[in-house]
Amino acid sequence: MQHRLWLPYRQERTAPEPSLVARTQGARIILADGRSLIDGISSWWTACHGYNHPVIAAAVADQLEKMPHVMLGGLVHEQALTLADRLAELLPGDLEHVFFSESGSVAVEVGMKIAVQYWLNQGVHGRSRFLAFRNAYHGDTFAAMSVCDPQEGMHRLFGDLVAGQLIVDLPRSRDELAAFERIVERHRGELAGIILEPLVQAAGGMKFHSAEVLAAIAEIAARYDVLLLLDEIATGFGRTGSLFACEQAAITPDIIMLSKALTGGTLPLAATVATRRVHAAFLSENPEHALMHGPTFTGNALACAAANASLGLFATEPRLEQVAAIEARLADGLAECRALVHVVDVRVKGAIGVVQLDRVPNLDGLRQALLAEDVWVRPFHDVVYLMPPFVMGEDDLQALTAAVVRVVRRWSRSPE
Repeated sequence: MQHRLWLPYRQERTAPEPSLVARTQGARIILADGRSLIDGISSWWTACHGYNHPVIAAAVADQLEKMPHVMLGGLVHEQALTLADRLAELLPGDLEHVFFSESGSVAVEVGMKIAVQYWLNQGVHGRSRFLAFRNAYHGDTFAAMSVCDPQEGMHRLFGDLVAGQLIVDLPRSRDELAAFERIVERHRGELAGIILEPLVQAAGGMKFHSAEVLAAIAEIAARYDVLLLLDEIATGFGRTGSLFACEQAAITPDIIMLSKALTGGTLPLAATVATRRVHAAFLSENPEHALMHGPTFTGNALACAAANASLGLFATEPRLEQVAAIEARLADGLAECRALVHVVDVRVKGAIGVVQLDRVPNLDGLRQALLAEDVWVRPFHDVVYLMPPFVMGEDDLQALTAAVVRVVRRWSRSPE
């Protein structure tokens, strides 16, 4: 069927017809043909409380009656003020200056712009590059693309157009950390910052690293006075087992970027949050020292209302306990895959479960096989991964992992 909707990451000549969704409820996606799918990936990792949570729905409906949106140029509103305060209280250290945008990719762009302007506002020129890591993914806009993996990522076609950044292997051993420190020392005069997805490099292949590695990278950044930017768009709000992944390394970045689960998967919203030290560089009598960025819908009142309600659910419902239970069930439910042919690794972190394959000759076929099991799972690259809503019941979670095991087993026997 031909339609005018241009869908993301999809080759229209070869991809199967997309499924039409009629409604959602809890951890389920209900299709127009009546089929009910167990959602294994929370709509790109956003629906942490499941779909249609009544608390978030009521907050958005109430805000819609009062004011759906007002520009933040010369005006503010209570939802944005409250959300900024709540994020500052929840985040570690003195991350307390909050700038809102509408997407994770833009939040990364804003964070990178803040880092560069931080140095310029102090009269330091030439510190405009970023150190990023292979297997990284930070978004689809141009600055964000420049700090994604240049070879394995989805943006290699644009290599001639994006800024040239310093891309290195993520250090894991003591020797690799020593080599990484030498790179930072050598390039410190040109680096505005180091940007990293803490604990889990998500869309770059669901690669994990330890809290000890994260802490060591943060220590090196501080030693050489290079700003540390943490992209917690995928890892924030409980996904790795703590509210923010950086908590597990007991560090505070200079800048943190948040989105996805911020509104519980209801409305687009992102936040870039800076420490007092970073923010102080923008306080000046010079109007050019202000942050020169202003999305039209920054701090949208409806989205902020949803985010405030979502944060309230983390305070009143046992989300982190649910994540811990999901972690145990994913580890148990996916363990059988370890013995299957073509399975390279099975790993679990918080509410993230990954089955890594040695090759996927027919990705669309693998996706369709999972859909036939009445589960919504979207493998990419060489991984079948799960990021279920935190409220998913035990029966659905067991059915979800069992479906993955069945499909991977059949694929392992006949991968072509």
